[in-house]
Amino acid sequence: MTLCPKYSNLYSLIILSYLFLEKSVDDDQTLMDIGVQPHGMVQFEMSSLDPENYPVRPVKPQQEHNIPDVITVRVQTGTNKDVVLEIERASRGTAFLGGYCHYVTKAEYHHDAVQTMPKKKSDKGVEMFSRDTQVCAHTHTIHIIKWIITVLDADFHYAKPLNSLRQAEEQHLAWVENEKRRKKEEKEQQIRDEYHRRMNPESKADFDLLYNALKKWRIEEVEHINVTLSGVERKAALCALLEQETQFISSIEQHRMCVGTRNRDKAMQAFLNKCAEPKKWRAFDGKVTQMDTQFTIRAQFTKDECLDVLLTLKRTVKEHKCKLTQDIVDLIDREVDLLMRGIQKCNLEGLRKRITSLFLQYIKTPAFNPQVSRFLWLCGKNSVPRDPADLKKNIYLCCGCNEYQSSTDFALKTNASSVGLCRRCMNLNNEDRRREDFSLYKNILMCLQESEAECSPEAKITYLLQEQDLRYLVDVLWGAQSALSSWKDLHDLLLVWWEKHLDWSPWNCILPTKDEAAAHLKLENIEKAYDVVVIRNVKQKHTLARNYFSQIPAMAECLHDAEIQPSALSNLLASKPITNR
Repeated sequence: MTLCPKYSNLYSLIILSYLFLEKSVDDDQTLMDIGVQPHGMVQFEMSSLDPENYPVRPVKPQQEHNIPDVITVRVQTGTNKDVVLEIERASRGTAFLGGYCHYVTKAEYHHDAVQTMPKKKSDKGVEMFSRDTQVCAHTHTIHIIKWIITVLDADFHYAKPLNSLRQAEEQHLAWVENEKRRKKEEKEQQIRDEYHRRMNPESKADFDLLYNALKKWRIEEVEHINVTLSGVERKAALCALLEQETQFISSIEQHRMCVGTRNRDKAMQAFLNKCAEPKKWRAFDGKVTQMDTQFTIRAQFTKDECLDVLLTLKRTVKEHKCKLTQDIVDLIDREVDLLMRGIQKCNLEGLRKRITSLFLQYIKTPAFNPQVSRFLWLCGKNSVPRDPADLKKNIYLCCGCNEYQSSTDFALKTNASSVGLCRRCMNLNNEDRRREDFSLYKNILMCLQESEAECSPEAKITYLLQEQDLRYLVDVLWGAQSALSSWKDLHDLLLVWWEKHLDWSPWNCILPTKDEAAAHLKLENIEKAYDVVVIRNVKQKHTLARNYFSQIPAMAECLHDAEIQPSALSNLLASKPITNR
């Protein structure tokens, strides 16, 4: 019979038999049942019912101690030199204090325990150790200057250096605290600005940010539905999510229409202000001189008076007789007639909008307002070029809407071989499918252009790049993370020079954080500052950027100049012997 090891102890209890006074003792009997008296001594006989498999082994008797119970010790000092000592053997077992194990023989060696117990310390009534007073060790040495003592030595010559070090330490700590506070405030301000842009979008970038937030929300909701639901419930939840997303898109588009109306009014007001603005130039002494011409005065007249006073407007447009001015005069006469009859202002809004629209068309005509010809580009694609022959130039067909539009209506990449989609179709495609936000890349590009304009005003590579190109440079080449610390927050990343004595270019840049960029620009020797692995990775990124941007003709010229510049510099630095002729 094979017995499970789990029940081996229980089985051993069952196969044992006990005899008391040559009589078998049952398992349910107690000592009182077999006649055992209190404080009495009894003797049992134990045997195994299965001696072959479970024999009863005899207990080994404990070895006798060779040490006697009483010994006599002779003391070297004192009158009674022989002292009798009684040895008391402790009944307790020795404590386990650990030990060692031999790797080869697997023999264990335990530490020995002494017989003498440690002396217990007296309780002074005062708590000497407390968890509340324990601190980390490094807090005592936060800076190297912390070891400076406050009590000066006898030599007074050390007072000034110590005071200067103490002041330097205080200034450094204050600077560190201000930097932490400034970075925290900048981060909070960025979060507040993004929240304000999402809640009150005004521009295309704001709506792109809003659609990008909607895309992230939809992805999170879909993942939550896929994890928690299944079957029919999952399909119903996805339909409800689609309905909710449709409502959000409808609300966004309604707000876009209102914002578009306000932006058109602002653009028209800016257009009128630009037409009526006098000519300005800066003199040799730095003062700004303004001059009004006959055309700017004419524009100011139409801006200040003709939009408010109908009679003045009528007199103004009558100077040029054509179908447009005749329509304006007829509408003005109709509004004057309605005002004389006491019609309420709310009923005249449609008529006044027609008058305003025709009058703006009158203002945009260079034959009536010569000053406007310099600012027609502010009106967008509806503007008429100065030369009718320009209509045949730079006109391309959009693959999305199948309309012929000007080249300025296409957002082309630096390496694009065809025009592709116009800006309107690209925006519609982005809002419907990808919903990408380029505001972060635009901020990085603006910071790069500002820093490059300060260091080298003649540089032009940064102005050739667009947001899509910068996105490829940041996301694809550099992996959307810092090249030094792998920090992935785009709010904290910047594109700076790899070699600061050369102009910035995609093959001479690095993507660090703001703090890392400040430290990188202070380096004098890059080869000694960075590890070989970091330098090799950066050079590899530069090679990929050179291959990608070399397809652009303008970039190819800059690349050729960059290759010539180091060789020219080496020729200037090369020393040549002077020979007499």
